[in-house]
Amino acid sequence: MGDIKTQSPQPRTFSRGMVQDPSQFDVLVMPNLYGDILSDLCAGLIGGLGVTPSGNIGANGVAIFESVHGTAPDIAGKDLANPTALLLSAVMMLRHIGLHGHANKIEMACFDTIREKKVLTKDLGGNSKCSEFTADICRRVQDMD
Repeated sequence: MGDIKTQSPQPRTFSRGMVQDPSQFDVLVMPNLYGDILSDLCAGLIGGLGVTPSGNIGANGVAIFESVHGTAPDIAGKDLANPTALLLSAVMMLRHIGLHGHANKIEMACFDTIREKKVLTKDLGGNSKCSEFTADICRRVQDMD
């Protein structure tokens, strides 16, 4: 297969490898059952489902982008959700359609807000509301113009 190295480890072996050194993997292809389990494991490695974007891109280029987590009806309307996963999914979508400059601004604003640790949602260790976190990101994007 040219320069592409492939492996077919058992799920338990892959899981251990992912926890010990996730940088050894570039692309993961697996059945849906294993994919669901291991994508949650991977989300835990980077901060949880609230920060995990997702994109499904078909061979014909048709794509859908969404956050990995579900709808979280238990916190609906309470201004508690972490919007990072949805925003980073939008970043993936913008890159997919060639709007790299817009994607870079949103991504940088998200990462800077998280890195600064002044306005964070509860799942990230803060006490801010979703609207406050989002407002900080929006302010940062506007300041880039």
